[in-house]
Amino acid sequence: QVQLVESGGGLVQAGGSLRLSCAASGRTFSSYAMAWFRQAPGKERQFVANISRRGGSTAYADSVKGRFTISRDNAKNTVYLQMNSLKPEDTAVYFCAADYNFGTVATTPSSYDYWGQGTQVTVSS
Repeated sequence: QVQLVESGGGLVQAGGSLRLSCAASGRTFSSYAMAWFRQAPGKERQFVANISRRGGSTAYADSVKGRFTISRDNAKNTVYLQMNSLKPEDTAVYFCAADYNFGTVATTPSSYDYWGQGTQVTVSS
């Protein structure tokens, strides 16, 4: 079992930055691929970024590529999402997720075993 707790969300103006954190507890953090998803009201949960177990591989949705950076610190059991040049369309609840995975890191929500409660990000125009 893995417990995930996100933090760092808030209200920011367009063009601003935020850094989200996701602290994990429970089983060995480095055994899990990690990802960030987001969900806006009335929309499906959307892939944002993922990172492999040791951080050597990352992937991003086209909509955030070049603006967001995912990273992890296995010594601190934490994954981060640095979000720069934020746009109003980035407004959503952001969730981190963990996948007990030893292969290709997934981009679909159904592949992930554990989820945090989410943190709200609101970008004003």
